[in-house]
Amino acid sequence: MDAPLYVWIATVAVIGGLLAFDFFFHVRKAHTPKLREAAIWSSIYVGLALLFGVAVLIFGGRDMGTEYFAGYITEKALSVDNLFVFLIIMASFRVPRADQQKVLLFGIVFSLIARTGFIFLGAALINTFAWVFYLFGLILLITAGNLLKPGGHDDESEGIVIRLAKRVLPTSEHYDGDKLFTTENGKRVLTPMLLVMVAIGGTDILFALDSIPAIFGLTQNVFIVFTATAFSLMGLRQLYFLIDGLLDRLIYLSYGLATILAFIGVKLILHALHENNLPFVNDGQPVPVVEVSTGLSLSVILGVLLITVLASIFSPKGKAKNAISGAKRHATEYLDLNYETDMAERETIFNRMCAEESMLRDLPEKYKRFIRHESEFMELLRQAHLEHDKALDREPGR
Repeated sequence: MDAPLYVWIATVAVIGGLLAFDFFFHVRKAHTPKLREAAIWSSIYVGLALLFGVAVLIFGGRDMGTEYFAGYITEKALSVDNLFVFLIIMASFRVPRADQQKVLLFGIVFSLIARTGFIFLGAALINTFAWVFYLFGLILLITAGNLLKPGGHDDESEGIVIRLAKRVLPTSEHYDGDKLFTTENGKRVLTPMLLVMVAIGGTDILFALDSIPAIFGLTQNVFIVFTATAFSLMGLRQLYFLIDGLLDRLIYLSYGLATILAFIGVKLILHALHENNLPFVNDGQPVPVVEVSTGLSLSVILGVLLITVLASIFSPKGKAKNAISGAKRHATEYLDLNYETDMAERETIFNRMCAEESMLRDLPEKYKRFIRHESEFMELLRQAHLEHDKALDREPGR
């Protein structure tokens, strides 16, 4: 398995321990992570992934280390893209902000299990059938093309499984904290929390079909594939709360990921040609083609991501979409506050929303069209203003 058994056992134990720590010390008690908390723990998990990469570099050699970092960066970029879909699903199911952590952690655990299965299946296929590289390359090229389609993140969150569950099984329309089941009218029913977890789990399986071929295009070392995938998922929950306000601003991320996946897809097909044994291709003989080194792959991945992020952040379109998503997020956050919430906290959130509203008013008309469901958006802002006026009236001395 490309690493001694004791290394596998120790690695799996560490990853399992990190997930358990995440649940018992952060997720079990429902709360919304503050920006500082999300930033600290995101940094810790990224730091652990980098330290592990350094250990691979020292004990496994330069080639293994380079493969790990290339795989980790690619999988991390793909996991950030997956957060777009998580955001849409949780908004569609109206998951309370404080309970979103549990949904995300479930998604991470389910994704890790599903991807581990795909990793071992992929490794078995590669060891048995060299032509699988052709298939993996084709999957990545198709995925790259799909990412370039407009509205690539506007998929419906409710798949056939969810619609069938709602139709056949007794389902509540309301949340009961973070419980998966509740009692209504004396009957035990499913809560939307269970349904949203099923939706997240279903999308994780689809994500695995794209991400696993991508990392196998960079390395066929099963230990590196597993650890790069696992560490890319660790800290994804904290990253969600750290950058969910910036997700809409990364407007060119899909183009960058499409470029990376297409590049790896071509790399896989070139490797397949180099290892060719299909009788209808060059009479079953290997084709003399140039193979792309892992070092070049890492350089291309980093370069494309850097250009993509900088172009997104500094573009007028990115700034416009950030103002829109920020105003919507802060209006929703304000309306979700408890009756007893401190006025200082209310003012902080309300002032951020007002600043973003001011930016929206100053936008050129061509950027205002990015506001989806404009009437609902404006009503949300109006409700936030009304709620703030009521909160001010409740203040002593007014």
